[in-house]
Amino acid sequence: MKIRFLIVLLIVPILLVAGAALWAINKADSGLEVNQGVTEVTVPKGASMRDVAQLVADAGVEIDPRFFYWMARLSGQAHQIKAGSYEVRSGISPRGLLDKLVSGDVILRSVALIEGWTFRQVRQALQQNEDLTHETAQLTDAEILKRIGAEESHPEGLFFPDTYSFHRGDSEIDVLKRAYEQMQTHLAEQWAGRDTSLPLKSPYEALILASIVEKETGQAEDRPMIASVFINRLRVGMLLQTDPTVIYGIGERFDGNLRRNDLTRDTPYNTYTRNGLPPTPIAMPGLASLRAALNPPESKYYYFVARGDGSSEFSRSLAEHNRAVRKFQLKR
Repeated sequence: MKIRFLIVLLIVPILLVAGAALWAINKADSGLEVNQGVTEVTVPKGASMRDVAQLVADAGVEIDPRFFYWMARLSGQAHQIKAGSYEVRSGISPRGLLDKLVSGDVILRSVALIEGWTFRQVRQALQQNEDLTHETAQLTDAEILKRIGAEESHPEGLFFPDTYSFHRGDSEIDVLKRAYEQMQTHLAEQWAGRDTSLPLKSPYEALILASIVEKETGQAEDRPMIASVFINRLRVGMLLQTDPTVIYGIGERFDGNLRRNDLTRDTPYNTYTRNGLPPTPIAMPGLASLRAALNPPESKYYYFVARGDGSSEFSRSLAEHNRAVRKFQLKR
């Protein structure tokens, strides 16, 4: 009897443990219900596993936070959770959810920075994005440049136009730093492969010219020839006489109507009154404009005028140009 009793005492705990283990395994692999069918769980940086378990439950996932916590602890994954925002749908198992949090299968947001935008427009787009952490509103342009590690003193044109993915809660500085580094990379690559006969002394001058080409281009196929016009003018010392630089010099006072007296009023950006390139870029050039500025085709064109359909008419002489202006601008 004593032996039989001892056997029972030994077997019962084993059966209980085995039963508990089977229950836990079954529960770990059972589908979960989610309020509304889908929810989003945001795990902040530095959150403990206990915090994460509660956040999951609070987001509408029908799971016991204590069970989820101990499952992560016993599996050794409690300290492997990645910060970020996660989409959780009905039917996912606790094990699958834990794997998602450990692998960092986060929802990525995005923000588009558009070719031809000024830095003021870039800042506005970032500040309006609700998924970014906003920490630049009170910073000056110079302070932002310092934060991203830029050596330049003026921000215009330094950021590469592209669509940038990010995790919810990332900062504007994170996006700006990536955009700055992208532009540095593209500019260095294009400068290394440039036509060495160009009258450009530095990559920064190339960036300035590319920004002008970006703003002057109505149709993509005209971009290389527009670049060649400006290169030809620089080579012979002609004024660039490009309206976008004048408009940039006017700044926020520009009302959409460029007047004759605007062309004669001197500013550092007025290429009708000052020779050579303006002191800084006037917008963000895209890769096509960088390529055009650094490897333009050879041409004998010194003038161009908009045809009214987005394309440009190119001319070799002032007489030709005046005829083109009468035809396409004055309709004579």
